[in-house]
Amino acid sequence: MSNPEKSRQIQIEAPKDLKPIYSNFAIIHHNYNELVIDFAHVMPNMPHAQVQTRIVLTPYHAKLLLQALTHNLQNYEKRFGEIKMQGTGLPKRPPMGFDPHQVH
Repeated sequence: MSNPEKSRQIQIEAPKDLKPIYSNFAIIHHNYNELVIDFAHVMPNMPHAQVQTRIVLTPYHAKLLLQALTHNLQNYEKRFGEIKMQGTGLPKRPPMGFDPHQVH
């Protein structure tokens, strides 16, 4: 008898015309049932940015994503070195023309 809990392989395909979306800013909202991640591209010295992509996840799948991101960032840092962060938790970068802590 096969074990239904056993992990299975899923073949994932991306369409050839799939265009990547660049994001340097994310806003996360949540309620009991889901987490919503809005991705935007903030331009230097521009006071606003438009959301480019919105991803909606169940809390379970958000936690799986967190684990996958953690694993991949650990591998990245082993290969390329530590990603330096400021005390605020934000990476060091040039000023964007606004205070990211004031964005709502």
